[in-house]
Amino acid sequence: MSLALLLQAGTAAAQPLDKVTFGTNWVAQAEHGGYYQALADGTYRKYGLDVTILPGGPNANNRILLPVGKIDFYMSANLLQAFDAVAQNIPTVAVAASFQKDPQVLMAHPGQGIDRFEDLKKLTILVSKEGMAGYYQWLKKDYGFTDAQVRPYTFNPQPFLADKKMAMQGYVTSEPYAVETQGKFKPVIFLLADQGFSTYSTLIETRRDLVEKRPDLVQRFVDASAIGWANYLYGDNKAANALIRKHNPEMTEALLAYSIDKMKQYGIVDSGDSIRLGIGAMTDARIKDFFDKMARAGVVKGDLDYRKAYTLQFVNKGVGNDIRPK
Repeated sequence: MSLALLLQAGTAAAQPLDKVTFGTNWVAQAEHGGYYQALADGTYRKYGLDVTILPGGPNANNRILLPVGKIDFYMSANLLQAFDAVAQNIPTVAVAASFQKDPQVLMAHPGQGIDRFEDLKKLTILVSKEGMAGYYQWLKKDYGFTDAQVRPYTFNPQPFLADKKMAMQGYVTSEPYAVETQGKFKPVIFLLADQGFSTYSTLIETRRDLVEKRPDLVQRFVDASAIGWANYLYGDNKAANALIRKHNPEMTEALLAYSIDKMKQYGIVDSGDSIRLGIGAMTDARIKDFFDKMARAGVVKGDLDYRKAYTLQFVNKGVGNDIRPK
């Protein structure tokens, strides 16, 4: 190598990493695995990023830290939060969708004649306050579910375990595991995404000013996160899981393994458009479909300029496709 090239390489290696803080919306778990993978295996550093993951939790609201500049990226639950940001004139925007499918499920007891999704209308259903404001309004409008059949879900499976005529909400990656371990039976599971609840989930949000002033930074974070997810699902994820457990000591190896298996089985991260377009994929058609459903259900106002909620500038480039097993 010539002296000039050596000096050039040395200068590049000496360039400081961009410090980035990524806030999640809950405690560390497998559902955040791709980001922990990119941190643990050096992918973020390879992309010139010094990333700090700031876990959420019951006593943390990382979402409010994004618009005021305390964090640079935020992991939002679904598109409803991005739509709400537009409605509230909050200057944030979704730049990638790590989950192609929302992991929200409704569960029922086996052997109770609940064979089709519509059969759930016969049961009392435990639904959270957030669920009532979101997906349940769609269930009422499109499937004929009623408010009368709902009881509050307090994130405790015991009432469901005790009553065979009850259904319960949950995430396909976690609550069924709790039912199997505590109740000693496999629940009947209906993934709402497979019934038409077409939101993306686990989206990466950032501020509009960062998109405008530092698009290279946003691109690097989106790409590195996509590669992290591909390696977490299809590669060696031991270091990432160790980091998750460090951030959340209550997490078990068994639940991590279960969650990863379910993400693969149900195509939560990698299915549909992501197979061709890469992990993180989003499309105008898919977002319009979900917005129209939510407007019809009265969850959002039909005249909302929902296109301001997201940008496709940083996705759909096939990033990570070479890592997926052929």
